[in-house]
Amino acid sequence: MNPNPLLGLVFHWLGGLASASFYLPYRGVRRWSWETYWLVGGVFSWIVAPWLFATLLVPDLVTILRAAPSQSLFFAYFFGALWGLGGLTFGLTMRYLGIGLGMAIALSLCSAFGTLVPPLFAGELGNIASTPSGLFVLVGVVVCLVGIGLCGLAGVRKEKELDAEQKKAAVKEFNFRKGVMVAIFSGVMSSCFAYGLAAGKPIADLARQSLLTHGGSTLWQNLPVLIAVLLGGFTTNFIWCAILAVRNRSHGEYVALNNEVEGSGKRAALSINYLLSATAGVTWYLQFFFYSMGQTKMGEYEFSSWTLHMASIILFSSLWGIVLHEWRGSSKRTHHFIFAGIAVLVFSTLVVGYGNYLGAHASAH
Repeated sequence: MNPNPLLGLVFHWLGGLASASFYLPYRGVRRWSWETYWLVGGVFSWIVAPWLFATLLVPDLVTILRAAPSQSLFFAYFFGALWGLGGLTFGLTMRYLGIGLGMAIALSLCSAFGTLVPPLFAGELGNIASTPSGLFVLVGVVVCLVGIGLCGLAGVRKEKELDAEQKKAAVKEFNFRKGVMVAIFSGVMSSCFAYGLAAGKPIADLARQSLLTHGGSTLWQNLPVLIAVLLGGFTTNFIWCAILAVRNRSHGEYVALNNEVEGSGKRAALSINYLLSATAGVTWYLQFFFYSMGQTKMGEYEFSSWTLHMASIILFSSLWGIVLHEWRGSSKRTHHFIFAGIAVLVFSTLVVGYGNYLGAHASAH
């Protein structure tokens, strides 16, 4: 497949929009505990959607997975399980900090670790920095981190400027201290998703061969890898949600709501909860559906895909934070910081995309 960094950038933006938007349907869930709606949505995110999309788009899916190296399957699953810890606490980050601030802090660390560690571990960072296109990509990564830092600084200023009632009005369970601790852990562990995709490259190669043989698009070559990685994430999240369900005695919520709702109204409310959670889950999966497509288009510097993905998530989540009035009551200076952070993030994606374009142009000649 010929590299097309500009198209890859569009795919990454679509993935970022999906990721930034997935939590919105959860806001409409009523009388369910967090662990209940998180697991219901997760079944669609980590099991239903990956198998459905891969089955529809990748020929001989089961044959590919059976032929895949066991080591590749194991490490894709293993890193997926570690990422699951980050995904699990990522939901808690939204719960305690809100969409705008929570994503900015968690994803800043996720971006740095997920982007730079793989090429550093593989000993490729020096080679990347020795070319003009590689330097553009690395500069873009640094610019992205600056933009993330500006968004985070805006969040810290917001914490200092708003009183407790104003914070609770925007985010019902706002807790800055607890939220920041959870966000740091989530950001570091979430970067393991990038390692899971790297470990699953032999699986993607098999899928690529099958797609070429059957005349399919190699855009879908990473979909079988997502099955293994997301299964690991499901394992971690299922165990924790099951523990919480027993501890909080919320396991009965899957089949019945509390007595505040009676008769057909109770059944309707339960159905709506399932529908909203399923919508959130599928929307969440779409971020990596588009991410996997964008990665195939980024050429020699596909490692920069993680930065583009994180930057686009923070970009759109910050915009959602503004739309949902999470910044209401903060000063004009704080608003300037958040808008500056968004502008820098947009600029960083263009710099990284241009670096990938130079790399693709050089390799073509």
